[in-house]
Amino acid sequence: MYRPNTTWTWAFMISTVIQAVIVLAIEAYVFARFQIALKEHLPAIPLSKTIPTYLTLFIFGFVYQLVLVYDSLRLKNTIQVIGLCLYNVGMLIYSSIQYDQIHQAITGLKKTYSADAHPQPYIEPSSDVWRQIQPFLLAVPIIIAAFTVFMGFVAWKLYDEFAWTIYKHISADLRMKRRFLAFQIYISLLKFDFFFFLGFTVQFLVIVTTKRDAEFALTIAAVPITVLILFLAAFFTRRENKFGMVCSIVLYFCGLAYFIFKLTRMYTPPKKQDYESVRKTLTSFTVITIILIISTIINACVCMSNFDKGLKQHVMKRKIGAEEEKLDHMTELPDLKPGQGPVSSRMTID
Repeated sequence: MYRPNTTWTWAFMISTVIQAVIVLAIEAYVFARFQIALKEHLPAIPLSKTIPTYLTLFIFGFVYQLVLVYDSLRLKNTIQVIGLCLYNVGMLIYSSIQYDQIHQAITGLKKTYSADAHPQPYIEPSSDVWRQIQPFLLAVPIIIAAFTVFMGFVAWKLYDEFAWTIYKHISADLRMKRRFLAFQIYISLLKFDFFFFLGFTVQFLVIVTTKRDAEFALTIAAVPITVLILFLAAFFTRRENKFGMVCSIVLYFCGLAYFIFKLTRMYTPPKKQDYESVRKTLTSFTVITIILIISTIINACVCMSNFDKGLKQHVMKRKIGAEEEKLDHMTELPDLKPGQGPVSSRMTID
């Protein structure tokens, strides 16, 4: 089992853990204050689900980030470390939008009355819940911004630190290095695609979709199918399966069309009103996901153009020190030359 073994790997790991603990503690407090102010035994409406959904996404977002941090450090994957800094920027954008969306939700709940025999507001107009949670909502993006800057600095240090280790395991062939870089970027993009697609789907299902109709069922079914597609996409790339890659690219275009359709639907009648409580956050998730899908399509094409050029033998296995790991955990490239086996990592002095 991997454990960070240098100052900067520990710094990167610990900083993300501290960030997650602080932000989740604040979000839990905001959720608690909101639940106390929200009247009980009233039927749920989209506005009342806003804050619980934000908390759920923050929990999943930071837990997933910690998993990727561990994965990046264990594999000494510089591309993924840089991607995690950009991922933190995405969380910063999300937390900034959250401030305005929660304010709108609380204001709306004070004016919204239950549709029963005894109508009453979901939150009393005299409630000061917004004043109580406002400073904490302002603090969240500031905290994430500070940690993003620190993570960027540590990532720069890790880039230098990993350089020698990666150099020992990458072929001296510059063209092979570029092929391997495209492979690394593609695999990292698949990991980030998963989070942003799932984040969009959770918000859509919990807040927007109120009827159990065909669209709801299709959206539910899309989650496991998407996970399977992402896993198979990585599998086909490593095995240099051209037919599988073509199928993956076609499915990416289908996903791109789906998110463009959803983005358009948020701002056009008759469904425009359904997205009111989460329009900004869903828009941010949708735009980021569209950018990621386009990047994934481009990198998938680049990876497919590199098939049958010698990269497969490098990505099928790797060696770090004396320990050999399987393909599924591959990020480094052994220095192989045509007709030769793996070069020993042992150094000798003549």
